[in-house]
This record gives sequence, C-alpha cells and structure tokens, in this order.
Amino acid sequence: MTAAAGGRRGDSDVEVTLCPGGPMLLRGASHVVGEDGARHEVQRSVVAVCRCGSSARAPWCDGTHKLLA
Repeated sequence: MTAAAGGRRGDSDVEVTLCPGGPMLLRGASHVVGEDGARHEVQRSVVAVCRCGSSARAPWCDGTHKLLA
C-alpha cells in the first residue's frame, strides 16, 4: 500500500501514525493505493487505513480489529 501527498493541500509531507493494535493514521495524503492497485482519493485531512486485513471497507479501517483481539 502506498500513500501520496500534494495536489490540493499544497504540502508534500505525509505524516504516518501507527496505532497499537489498530489502524495507520495518515495526515496530509491526497490518495492511497490499495493492495489491488486501485487508487482511493482521500477526502479528509486525517484517514484511518486498515492494518489487520479484515476491514469490509478496505483500505479504510472499519473497526474490525477491535473484534479480533
């Protein structure tokens, strides 16, 4: 999975925060490319990306990781 910045936000930095046992938070990304190569546009300043692989909304986190613990 990759994330990119730029474009409409005018900032070339993406800040990544790994939540223990949970998602990856991205700040400043313009889009995310999923495992299947599909490009997903980011509509918010911060997005949660699934790391457990069980989200029904991949690549976005839907909280399923809480049920897996």
